[in-house]
Amino acid sequence: MFQKSVRYQVLKGIYSFIDYQSIAGDNLKSVKLYDKIAPYYNISQKIYFLLKFGSERKFRMQFLNELTIKDTDRVLETSTGVADNFKYLNNKAEYTGVDISLKMLEQARKNAKRWRITSTFVHCEAENLPFKDHYFDVVFHCGGLNYYNDKQKAILEMIRVAKPGTKIVIVDETQKLVKDNYQKNPVLKGHFADAAKACIPLQLIPEGMLNIKSEIICNDTIYKISFTTPY
Repeated sequence: MFQKSVRYQVLKGIYSFIDYQSIAGDNLKSVKLYDKIAPYYNISQKIYFLLKFGSERKFRMQFLNELTIKDTDRVLETSTGVADNFKYLNNKAEYTGVDISLKMLEQARKNAKRWRITSTFVHCEAENLPFKDHYFDVVFHCGGLNYYNDKQKAILEMIRVAKPGTKIVIVDETQKLVKDNYQKNPVLKGHFADAAKACIPLQLIPEGMLNIKSEIICNDTIYKISFTTPY
């Protein structure tokens, strides 16, 4: 799974490839925010989705239905958070979740164990994935890309670790969600102060990708991009 040249340590069953002292910029802001809210993230999301969309499932399936996952597939989610998406997908596949927040991954590992989902959790920056080239059958990202240090590099890394012909799905918040919700939340507003960063990054999809599609979903609060890596 991992490149031979990379070093890591195992912290509470999580493979960690970064030192907090090396994190900077927007990525550091993300770590501070999500480490802080990790213990409450799961329940707060459930309540929000229930009130806004009728249920968490109704919200998540608006983008997870883009994924076709076979029993034997290796699946990667970058910015996995507490791994809430995994429970709505094929539980016979093999999952890997990446996040920059170790506290979120600790919650993710507990969730996956409770749901009996085969999974590995990796603490790293999405701009520097430690995996071998062309390793994953399915690659997707849900939330966080807008406020990465380097969105372009993160997208290129998703492409690098995906097998030829893999469909990649990227989902994140729109400016509407940032302005109408996050910037009015006293806990979140500092991290999401620049709403202009929540733009659909179509220009960052490199030439040569196939079947590029873009759509605004979830009552105009989420954008969804999908494309296929060339064969």
